[in-house]
This record gives sequence, C-alpha cells and structure tokens, in this order.
Amino acid sequence: MSIRHGLLALLTAGPRYGYQLRAAFEESTGATWPLNIGQVYTTLSRLERDGLVRPLPEEDGGQRPYEITDAGRAEVERWFATAVTRTDRPRDELVIKLAIALTTPGVDVRTVVQTQRTATMRTLQELTRLKAGDAASDLSWRLVLDAMIFQAEAEVRWLDHCEASLTRHRPSPAAPEVAPAGHSEEADVS
Repeated sequence: MSIRHGLLALLTAGPRYGYQLRAAFEESTGATWPLNIGQVYTTLSRLERDGLVRPLPEEDGGQRPYEITDAGRAEVERWFATAVTRTDRPRDELVIKLAIALTTPGVDVRTVVQTQRTATMRTLQELTRLKAGDAASDLSWRLVLDAMIFQAEAEVRWLDHCEASLTRHRPSPAAPEVAPAGHSEEADVS
C-alpha cells in the first residue's frame, strides 16, 4: 500500500498537517491500516524532498500544514491512472509460511493449513458482521470492507486447494522408494 500516494491524494483537497492527514487516511480506509504519526511526518519529509509537497508557515498551535505542488498533483494523477501489479504488493506471509512448512522436517502442514483456515473463517465472520451492522457507513469504508471479505474468501478457497493438493501428493506408505535414474544402490557401498 502506498502511504506516499495516499497522503498526496488527501492533500489534493487542500493543505493539511500530519495529524489531519493521519485522521483523513484512517477515516478513508475505515481505520483498517492505522498509521503511526511518525510515519506520516517521515513520508511528508520525503515528499517535500522530492518536490511533491511544500510546507506552509506554522499555524497558531504550532502545526505546520503541507500543500501539494503541481509535481505532486501530476504524481497523484499518474498513480490513479496506473494499475497495481502483483509485484507491487507486499510478500504474502501465509504463502511463505506454507512453502517453508513443506520443506521443514517435523512440521504437520495439514495442521498449519487447518489453523489458518479456522482463523480466516473467524475473520470472515467478523467482517460479515461488520458489513451487516454498518449498512449506513460511507462508500469508501464499504469498499474496503468488501475487499477484505473477498480476500478472506479467496484465502479460504486457496487453503482448501492446499489441503486437496496435500492429499493428492501424500506418499503412499506401501510405495517402495525409487532411486533416481542413473543411481545405483551398489554405488553407495564404500
């Protein structure tokens, strides 16, 4: 997720200081991705360095608002016009966990899958309850909530697929081990 671009987009509505940007960001996303205020100010410093925002004079309360520059507006337009690719998204910890579990001796991968399925189903139920009880909320929060529900449903389907794959690829206990081609057991005798 691009905090940088999110903050720039929020500044298109007018100058804001860090706490206002954090509140607007969290409001827009239903507080799904809370921001640390230090992260906001660090991002603003980088945006200023890159010429995408400029600080305005401090207000009476000591807060320094920022405004977007023309270069910043162009960057926001480019961001909205560009599709997000799978390579732009963060690594998926669950996929990594299952891939590593398959190669780690002593790990019951089926238990890992079942533990995750149970947790994901609980999350899906909670998200569904939120959606049902939040019928009057704003559209941005509803869309974020829908995305989270769809992702949880997809994760459950993927976990089902993983479990089916584990069942199909389970070695048969009666199957003899086959030596790799070109390898002879006699060659191992020293």
